[in-house]
Amino acid sequence: MIDNQPQKTKVVVAGVNLNDPNFDYYMTELVNLSEANNMLVVGQIRQNLEQVYGGTYFGLGKLNEIKNLAHGLQASAVVLNDELTPMQIRNIEKITKLQVIDRTELILEIFANRAKTRQAKLQVQLARLQYELPRLHPSENTLDQQRGGGSVNRGSGESKLELNRRTIDKQITAIKKELQNVATQESIKSKRRNNSKLPQVALVGYTNAGKSTTMNGLLKAFNNDASKEVFVKNMLFATLDTSVRRINFDGTNDFIISDTVGFISKLPHNLIESFKATLKEASDADLIVNIVDSSDSNMLQMIKTTQKVLHEIGITNIPVVTAYNKADLTNKKFPEIEGNDILYSAKDSKSIKALAKFITKRIFSNYKTLNIELPLNAGSLLSYLHENGDVQKEKYTDTGILVKVKLAPKDYSKFSIYKQKSE
Repeated sequence: MIDNQPQKTKVVVAGVNLNDPNFDYYMTELVNLSEANNMLVVGQIRQNLEQVYGGTYFGLGKLNEIKNLAHGLQASAVVLNDELTPMQIRNIEKITKLQVIDRTELILEIFANRAKTRQAKLQVQLARLQYELPRLHPSENTLDQQRGGGSVNRGSGESKLELNRRTIDKQITAIKKELQNVATQESIKSKRRNNSKLPQVALVGYTNAGKSTTMNGLLKAFNNDASKEVFVKNMLFATLDTSVRRINFDGTNDFIISDTVGFISKLPHNLIESFKATLKEASDADLIVNIVDSSDSNMLQMIKTTQKVLHEIGITNIPVVTAYNKADLTNKKFPEIEGNDILYSAKDSKSIKALAKFITKRIFSNYKTLNIELPLNAGSLLSYLHENGDVQKEKYTDTGILVKVKLAPKDYSKFSIYKQKSE
């Protein structure tokens, strides 16, 4: 039988620990990221330092140790736990004769392979060009040439370097312009999607925590439409594109839910900037649900990672609740609710129903159902109610328009002057 699976690249992962209590966690992430990029991790090396070596990141002795280990295990690359300078990368490659991939480049490669929509592809391409620009070197004849290989013609190196820089600058400018157009189109789509002004809920969290599985559980329980389910796979960054769906909870407490790209520690700055548009659904949400893998020993660090990324992209004033998923992999009783936390399993129907009630209770807790009478000539106000509230009844009389409507707190004062009618 012929195996058509692509052969995995053997790599050694390595990092410098600067007395960081989270170092073990970051190295575990690095292994998982490497495996998500179709690499086979065959070895791991660490060095404890007070500060990294400016020119080589590691000390010379440790670099020789990496070289010997990698060559002995037939690894062709070393994956490093930090973003390195262009000089550090070139020096390490020269000493070890290995391809060097830093953490930022690794994440960018994964994102490039997973991007599906035009917006995601443009965002990844932009971040990649911004990463590559300062790493251009006179010895590189083309933008696509791999580092560390073969001899090159240095005679025209400087002019070629300037040409490459101008080319990348032009590409960056063009991509930014196209992204603005795409963002405008997505904003229009978002407004159309939520014409009824239903509350918006954003699922955020560490990659592979179960956001997509949770969304599919809600869709199966309340929408009964398999065609609306989103892609799920047990790997980091299975999908980069935000999926938005309406959850038909009970007709009067429906809401819009979005499944956003997963987070990870040390997410590259350029990628955070590029994906602000993708994460717009989270920034527009009425409630953020932080999905956490409750079976993971690094659970608390994952929560901190999510909080840090939310802060970095400017989401600071939206209510957040924590949903501890994968309770079926622990010995705890579930579903359980305590304050703004819920312990559940996205694969358990009872848990999904409890999660839906947990969400609706919080997003509708300050909503009120009003019975009001509008003047007959108040057509604009009636239109506003239809666009911004849940109009449950509407009746024209000789004296006015009787309306039963559920409204968000921000709209109370607008309609407090109208006479309340009891049913």
